[in-house]
Amino acid sequence: MNSGNLKIIAKKEMSGLVSEKTIILAIILQVFIAMFSSFLLVGLASMYNPDAISSYSHFRYPIGYVGNDTPLLDHLKNDRDFVVYEVSLSDGVALLKERKLAAVVWAPDTSEYADIPIKVTTYTIENDIQSSIVNARLKNTFLEYEDRLRDIRSYRIENTPVPLNLPEADASADFYEFVYGLLIPLLVLMPAIISGAMIIDLITEEYQKDTLETLMSAPITFPEVIWGKILCCFLIVPVQVTGWLILLIANGIQVEGVIPIILHVSVASLIIIMLGALTALRYRERTNAQFVFSTALVVVIIAALAFPMNPGNLIVLLSVGSIGPEHWIILALMILVAILLGFLMTKYAEQIRDMAIK
Repeated sequence: MNSGNLKIIAKKEMSGLVSEKTIILAIILQVFIAMFSSFLLVGLASMYNPDAISSYSHFRYPIGYVGNDTPLLDHLKNDRDFVVYEVSLSDGVALLKERKLAAVVWAPDTSEYADIPIKVTTYTIENDIQSSIVNARLKNTFLEYEDRLRDIRSYRIENTPVPLNLPEADASADFYEFVYGLLIPLLVLMPAIISGAMIIDLITEEYQKDTLETLMSAPITFPEVIWGKILCCFLIVPVQVTGWLILLIANGIQVEGVIPIILHVSVASLIIIMLGALTALRYRERTNAQFVFSTALVVVIIAALAFPMNPGNLIVLLSVGSIGPEHWIILALMILVAILLGFLMTKYAEQIRDMAIK
């Protein structure tokens, strides 16, 4: 295989990427994700940890209180997060539906010294971000009231409870979970997936524009044409990954194992690109090839996630510097997979060339 021919094809395709909508839109999407990562942090954190978003709000929420004058009412009135209005249950629910109240708390007439539990009912708007914040704030008030009840009813405890000294929660944990657990893997792996989709466009357009026979008649082999396109799609991956890592470091986010991350993503991208090339050679029509490739890629990703050392976990562990030299073994196995796919793709391209000649 002539390396000069590969460079010619790669250079030709690289010059055409400026007008390629796929890569331009993909880069814009990545920039969008990076620019609005703070907003994504709030939104994603609200899905798995509503307490995380409560610290972003400093608004005093109007809530309705239904019931007699109890110590719980005093706790709510002393909470700086709420403005408490004593209402009836029907009026409170009606105001809640009109969004004039953020929540309604109904406290029963059960005495604090009674033997039965005190069941407090909270009414909020379902599937609402504000309700998540209000619930997180109310939880703190309810816990204070619960501590009061535990002290009052402590005479009923027959056994001495075991004290638990739990460490205080770190408010910055959600930020680091988002950055290292989601943002970095998403930014560095997205170029690989985009390049896999782009190789399909580059190959199928040769079939759709009927330029394949012209390429085959030139002093260059069909496998060299395919490998030149693969080289073009492959080269932009480490460039993008390096750029994202530099920007993250420049913004004060410490990233360990920069070189191993680039190597792992590059090899993974080569595997994905060759899978896309094989799909494009098999189906030759852009829509069908993209559909099959996307479906197969989802299956491959789900299968890879079943293993502890999947690419996503590797990127996370490498970025925080908490992995040993075993990642080099995984990299070697990925290289072997890439070599096998490269061999199969070359043979398949040669087969297509021979069939076209006949």
